[in-house]
Amino acid sequence: MRIVHVGASGVIGKAVSAELGRRHDVIAVGRSTGDFQVDIDNPSSISRMFSQIGEFDALICTAGTVHFAPLAEFTIEQYAIGLQSKLMGQVNLVRLGLGFLREEGSFTLTSGPTNDDPISLGTSSAMVNGALEGFVRSAAIELRQDRRINLVSPTMLEESSPLYSPYFQGSKAVATNDVVLGYVKSVEGRQTGCVYRIGWSRDR
Repeated sequence: MRIVHVGASGVIGKAVSAELGRRHDVIAVGRSTGDFQVDIDNPSSISRMFSQIGEFDALICTAGTVHFAPLAEFTIEQYAIGLQSKLMGQVNLVRLGLGFLREEGSFTLTSGPTNDDPISLGTSSAMVNGALEGFVRSAAIELRQDRRINLVSPTMLEESSPLYSPYFQGSKAVATNDVVLGYVKSVEGRQTGCVYRIGWSRDR
């Protein structure tokens, strides 16, 4: 398969690209690194990227930014960061990528647990993750030609726990290799409209 991976230079991105690169042609895309560059906040940049890359069999996004701050201090501009980047950035990758996705191809997006397991300072993160779940489930019933879309929702990574564990009190960090399995299942499997929760569950 020809796989476009947006966000391939991050912690999760590197591990996912390494695993899938054993069996497929992975095209690494980043803001300033990789085979191609894209600013997912900018729809024109996304369109330009797809025009350069051409047709593909799968797209993975492990990119996107949200802002963390106390609710009483959150500004409209700070909420817009997550809405424009992690939410609409991924939505626009799907919307604009449909014309380049081959039959039986797939999209795999990335969210997180904060919409179901909220944390302090995380209202923007929770809002964006919840919206991504709704988008993926709804988009799945409209895709044609056996095209698929899924969402990987990992909890805090072991590599990130020194930085983020104060915000995820009582949560067990997950190994990056376990997170990779969610992306492999989405790309190489046949399911659609699924949310692969890695390292956490709604049952608690």
